[in-house]
Amino acid sequence: MANAREKVGIIGVGRMGLPMVKHMIAKGYDVTAVDASAENLGKAKALGASVADSPEGLAGCGFVILGVGYDEEVIEVTQGARGLLASLKPGSIIAVSSTVKPDTVKDLDAKARAKGCDVLDAPICRGRWFADEGKLLALFGGRDEVVARGREVYGTFSSDIAHLGEVGHGQVAKGLNNMLLWVTSIGLIEAGRVAESQGMDLPKLRDALMLSSGKSQALEDWDQTTFTWALKDMQIVSAIADQAGLSLPLSGAVKEMVKEARRVKATNPPGWTKKA
Repeated sequence: MANAREKVGIIGVGRMGLPMVKHMIAKGYDVTAVDASAENLGKAKALGASVADSPEGLAGCGFVILGVGYDEEVIEVTQGARGLLASLKPGSIIAVSSTVKPDTVKDLDAKARAKGCDVLDAPICRGRWFADEGKLLALFGGRDEVVARGREVYGTFSSDIAHLGEVGHGQVAKGLNNMLLWVTSIGLIEAGRVAESQGMDLPKLRDALMLSSGKSQALEDWDQTTFTWALKDMQIVSAIADQAGLSLPLSGAVKEMVKEARRVKATNPPGWTKKA
């Protein structure tokens, strides 16, 4: 079981990873960070973390969190040159908090277990402001004993943890959570354009909708929405659907629409929160 003196590694200490480091250190964990950015490593070091120049440098850590952005990066830091699997000791856990395809974490789990290690499927939700406050939601997939150990570490920066099943199920849940977010966010662009065409005050309309069935987290957090990761999220859902032989026409349309939505949100979005 994890305890406050276990060594924890984290790969990826950007906008989400740095608050996680802060909370883990505050709860007594010995944290070592790896990141391609010297600036990010400097910030982690200022928080009290040690730093390593590659995943291989985390060999002494019994629990390693992955916070990189893409499937290819998860594969590289775990299985590439100077990767985790070549260096971690048996009994170690790799916790994948990146948002990736379920098959990516399943394949990693098989390779890790062949070396006496385990994978905790552990994507996180709620975004950077919740990370600052230590109130993230972690969606776990994995064996009970691995999940129990993960709760100790993730409990330092998550106010809620849901164990949803086996490895891969955490990523499915994250993909579906994000799919629903982007469906609603696209709807907010279109609804906003309709309201604007009628000369309505969008902040007033927003206040009214938040009291009714139009209420959503997407509407509440409109200012924070950027669509930066939307296409990747929808591609993950599409890949799951294709593998299962499912037809998802709404999701397919949203996958195409988020490409333009990122530009709209950055340049000329509906002013849902701009007071007249």
